Amino acid sequence: MRIGIVVDSACDLPASFIREHGIVVMPITVRIGNAVLEDHRDEEATLAFLHAHVAERGHEAETTPLSVERIRDLFLKQLVIDYDHVFCLTISRLRSQIHENATQASFAILNDYKPTRQAAGHNSPFALRVIDTLNCFAGQTITAVEAVRMRAAGVGVAQMRARLEELARNTCGFMIPRDLYYLRNRARMKGDRSVGLLSVALGSALDIKPVVRAFHGETEPVARIKGFETATEKMFEMACRRVRAGLMTPTVSVCYGGDMAELPGIPGYARLVDTCLDHGVEVFESMMSLTGMVNVGKGAVAVGFASTEHGFD
Repeated sequence: MRIGIVVDSACDLPASFIREHGIVVMPITVRIGNAVLEDHRDEEATLAFLHAHVAERGHEAETTPLSVERIRDLFLKQLVIDYDHVFCLTISRLRSQIHENATQASFAILNDYKPTRQAAGHNSPFALRVIDTLNCFAGQTITAVEAVRMRAAGVGVAQMRARLEELARNTCGFMIPRDLYYLRNRARMKGDRSVGLLSVALGSALDIKPVVRAFHGETEPVARIKGFETATEKMFEMACRRVRAGLMTPTVSVCYGGDMAELPGIPGYARLVDTCLDHGVEVFESMMSLTGMVNVGKGAVAVGFASTEHGFD
């Protein structure tokens, strides 16, 4: 059976991994004023857009997921021919409309695919499963990588589905932003008044950085640490402890909202890489998606993994 894997562009997979394994990316459109970029996870285009717009006006950005009609067209023009079964892995439905759009599109796809497949010489049925990864950014990577591994190992689709849904329930993403004022302005732009000016001012004055956890679809601060460098070191050390204790998959995902040449110099990261190497865990490094950067700001760093332990300690 030919199995396809589809993600949205908020999923922080390395571009080389996407190309090597034929992963299909559903783009998210980012608009800042008159500037528009459809995010296909092109790192050069993302950096150029970042340098030109995000640092100054990124909090004003509008992000638009692929519409129901465009998802339907993507499948009916390409994927129902190329594959027999597709797993569509989306950002948390609580963070974006993508999951809902993909689910709605799936009804039309499964109703309309037969003429297209028959014209291409395929008379067998086509199947599609939309899975909410219950996470975002670095956390989304975990299920996508495992889907690729299981497909390569010849695992059946029923077993793949059960495993991917189990991983989604146990995947954590942790992120540290650099600029609290950016977060506040972005929240206000989206109508979220929970990020107060006073707390932002105090946090910025004292250089307090929140550690934000994405888990079960929700995002919330789980720690507050003085200094960005100290915060990243503690976050990566927590990830090291999880690796030493044993992860549910041999995968750690790290994304950075800027030039990837800066990532190795972030405190704690080298130790995480060494720990993963010692324990047979593969590290996937990726530039944060443009969608991620406009939502959390330039220079944010995040890590994701699947573990039975979900806290930050």
